[in-house]
Amino acid sequence: MPVVPMQQILKHALDNRYGVGAFNIVDSVTMDAVISAAAEAKSPVIVQVSVKTVKVMGARLIRLMFEEMANRVSIPATLHLDHCPDRKVIEDCIAAGWNSVLFDASKLSYEENLSQTKEVVALAHQHGVAVEGELEAVKGIEDGIGDEYGGPIVALDKAVAFIRETHIDSFAPGIGTAHGLYKGTPKINFERVSEIMNVEPIPLVLHGGTGLSDETFHELIKRGMPKVNISTQLKITLADAYRAYLEAHPTEYDPLKLLGAVKQQLVAQVETFLHTFGSVGKAA
Repeated sequence: MPVVPMQQILKHALDNRYGVGAFNIVDSVTMDAVISAAAEAKSPVIVQVSVKTVKVMGARLIRLMFEEMANRVSIPATLHLDHCPDRKVIEDCIAAGWNSVLFDASKLSYEENLSQTKEVVALAHQHGVAVEGELEAVKGIEDGIGDEYGGPIVALDKAVAFIRETHIDSFAPGIGTAHGLYKGTPKINFERVSEIMNVEPIPLVLHGGTGLSDETFHELIKRGMPKVNISTQLKITLADAYRAYLEAHPTEYDPLKLLGAVKQQLVAQVETFLHTFGSVGKAA
């Protein structure tokens, strides 16, 4: 069962309290590395894509490339659109056959976010596509989306009402994490995860995973965050792998050797996260 619904992957992970890595890819090399690493580790995986990458490559091409790669392996995999405030891009990805989208209306008022998210969910669910919802903007900028300050925390009753009224499939709460690299030790609001789960046990999503400690990952996953987003560390590994190979082989001009070496480094990095999240062997 290679390509499966996001709902299926997150339900199993939530029920069994392990995390599934949602890795942001930027090209065929990163996508291949993410899927290959998950296959080697017998782990379910989420291939995640930013709006910027969709605009560069195209929603249909990404979906076709994903299905081709995912169908070569036996692990459950799903394709997800990351932080997207643009309804047109959401519609394009749904039409192209993606499995899941994050409609990020966190910059809108609560009422407008609620209204528009309902509309996105209605359209997506007609096509079997999952929707991740978000109320509080995550601190930091990722691929041109977001800001340095993030958004205020919404009261628990309003967050729960948002989940229930929109019928979203997963929810990304603000808990003190941030996109990019942390400048200090983040102050994580573990209790907010438990508070939401105690009232409305929906799969919660951890944004800003790069730089968190293993202990933080373990605690958040245990409390109810089965989807763990990783973007920045993959970009760092990608750039460093290219740089290291070219510096070590200044007269080498075989692109396939270069790409192979880069993929090897990416696979190793992804596998490290899969072990940390406890998903290794969960696809067996």
